[in-house]
Amino acid sequence: MALAANILMGLVLIIHVYIFLLETVLFRSRGRKVFRLSEQQAEVLAPAMSNQGCYNGFLAAALLVAFLHPDPGTARAFAVFGLACVAVAGVWGAVTVQRRILLIQTLPAVLALAALLGAQV
Repeated sequence: MALAANILMGLVLIIHVYIFLLETVLFRSRGRKVFRLSEQQAEVLAPAMSNQGCYNGFLAAALLVAFLHPDPGTARAFAVFGLACVAVAGVWGAVTVQRRILLIQTLPAVLALAALLGAQV
Protein backbone atom coordinates (compact mmCIF):
# COMPACT_ATOMS: atom_id res chain seq x y z
CA MET A 1 0.00 0.00 0.00
CA ALA A 2 1.20 3.51 -0.72
CA LEU A 3 2.60 5.67 2.03
CA ALA A 4 -0.28 8.18 1.93
CA ALA A 5 -2.85 5.39 2.22
CA ASN A 6 -0.96 3.90 5.17
CA ILE A 7 -0.72 7.23 6.95
CA LEU A 8 -4.41 8.00 6.45
CA MET A 9 -5.44 4.49 7.44
CA GLY A 10 -3.25 4.77 10.55
CA LEU A 11 -5.05 7.99 11.43
CA VAL A 12 -8.43 6.26 11.07
CA LEU A 13 -7.15 3.39 13.22
CA ILE A 14 -6.02 5.78 15.95
CA ILE A 15 -9.33 7.67 15.83
CA HIS A 16 -11.25 4.41 16.28
CA VAL A 17 -9.08 3.15 19.12
CA TYR A 18 -9.76 6.50 20.82
CA ILE A 19 -13.51 6.24 20.14
CA PHE A 20 -13.47 2.66 21.46
CA LEU A 21 -11.81 3.82 24.67
CA LEU A 22 -14.17 6.81 25.06
CA GLU A 23 -17.25 4.67 24.64
CA THR A 24 -16.12 1.80 26.86
CA VAL A 25 -13.54 2.14 29.62
CA LEU A 26 -13.47 5.97 29.71
CA PHE A 27 -17.17 6.65 29.13
CA ARG A 28 -18.11 7.73 32.66
CA SER A 29 -15.13 10.08 32.91
CA ARG A 30 -13.54 11.47 29.73
CA GLY A 31 -16.29 10.14 27.44
CA ARG A 32 -18.98 11.91 29.40
CA LYS A 33 -17.15 15.22 28.94
CA VAL A 34 -16.45 14.67 25.24
CA PHE A 35 -20.09 13.78 24.53
CA ARG A 36 -21.28 16.62 26.80
CA LEU A 37 -23.47 14.45 29.01
CA SER A 38 -24.58 14.93 32.57
CA GLU A 39 -23.64 12.28 35.09
CA GLN A 40 -27.23 11.02 35.05
CA GLN A 41 -27.33 10.82 31.24
CA ALA A 42 -24.02 8.97 31.21
CA GLU A 43 -25.33 6.38 33.65
CA VAL A 44 -28.39 5.73 31.51
CA LEU A 45 -26.42 5.58 28.26
CA ALA A 46 -23.38 3.65 29.53
CA PRO A 47 -24.52 0.15 28.47
CA ALA A 48 -25.50 1.26 24.96
CA MET A 49 -22.31 3.28 24.54
CA SER A 50 -20.22 0.33 25.67
CA ASN A 51 -21.92 -1.79 23.02
CA GLN A 52 -21.30 0.90 20.41
CA GLY A 53 -17.68 1.15 21.54
CA CYS A 54 -17.30 -2.57 21.02
CA TYR A 55 -18.28 -2.12 17.36
CA ASN A 56 -15.77 0.70 16.98
CA GLY A 57 -13.18 -1.66 18.42
CA PHE A 58 -14.02 -4.16 15.67
CA LEU A 59 -13.51 -1.45 13.04
CA ALA A 60 -10.11 -0.67 14.53
CA ALA A 61 -9.28 -4.39 14.62
CA ALA A 62 -9.98 -4.75 10.89
CA LEU A 63 -7.56 -1.91 10.17
CA LEU A 64 -4.97 -3.38 12.50
CA VAL A 65 -5.20 -6.70 10.64
CA ALA A 66 -4.67 -4.73 7.42
CA PHE A 67 -1.39 -3.41 8.81
CA LEU A 68 -0.18 -6.69 10.26
CA HIS A 69 -1.29 -9.40 7.84
CA PRO A 70 1.70 -10.81 5.91
CA ASP A 71 -0.22 -11.41 2.68
CA PRO A 72 -0.63 -8.11 0.77
CA GLY A 73 -3.89 -9.18 -0.90
CA THR A 74 -5.48 -10.16 2.39
CA ALA A 75 -4.17 -7.01 4.06
CA ARG A 76 -5.64 -4.87 1.28
CA ALA A 77 -9.01 -6.66 1.57
CA PHE A 78 -9.12 -5.95 5.32
CA ALA A 79 -8.16 -2.33 4.66
CA VAL A 80 -10.90 -1.82 2.05
CA PHE A 81 -13.48 -3.58 4.22
CA GLY A 82 -12.49 -1.70 7.40
CA LEU A 83 -12.38 1.72 5.76
CA ALA A 84 -15.68 1.17 3.93
CA CYS A 85 -17.34 0.12 7.19
CA VAL A 86 -15.95 3.18 8.97
CA ALA A 87 -17.24 5.45 6.20
CA VAL A 88 -20.73 3.91 6.27
CA ALA A 89 -20.85 4.01 10.07
CA GLY A 90 -19.81 7.66 9.95
CA VAL A 91 -22.57 8.54 7.50
CA TRP A 92 -25.11 6.74 9.67
CA GLY A 93 -23.79 8.52 12.75
CA ALA A 94 -24.07 11.87 10.99
CA VAL A 95 -27.67 11.13 10.00
CA THR A 96 -28.76 9.82 13.39
CA VAL A 97 -26.57 11.58 15.95
CA GLN A 98 -24.54 14.59 14.83
CA ARG A 99 -23.38 15.95 11.48
CA ARG A 100 -19.82 16.62 12.61
CA ILE A 101 -19.27 12.85 12.63
CA LEU A 102 -18.86 13.25 8.86
CA LEU A 103 -15.68 15.24 9.48
CA ILE A 104 -14.36 13.17 12.36
CA GLN A 105 -15.07 9.68 11.05
CA THR A 106 -16.28 9.60 7.44
CA LEU A 107 -13.92 12.08 5.78
CA PRO A 108 -10.67 10.46 7.02
CA ALA A 109 -11.98 7.01 6.05
CA VAL A 110 -13.02 8.13 2.57
CA LEU A 111 -9.67 9.87 2.01
CA ALA A 112 -7.81 6.76 3.16
CA LEU A 113 -9.96 4.54 0.97
CA ALA A 114 -9.41 6.80 -2.05
CA ALA A 115 -5.65 6.78 -1.43
CA LEU A 116 -5.67 3.02 -1.01
CA LEU A 117 -7.70 2.34 -4.15
CA GLY A 118 -5.61 4.84 -6.10
CA ALA A 119 -2.32 3.34 -4.98
CA GLN A 120 -0.30 1.04 -7.22
CA VAL A 121 -0.13 -2.44 -5.75
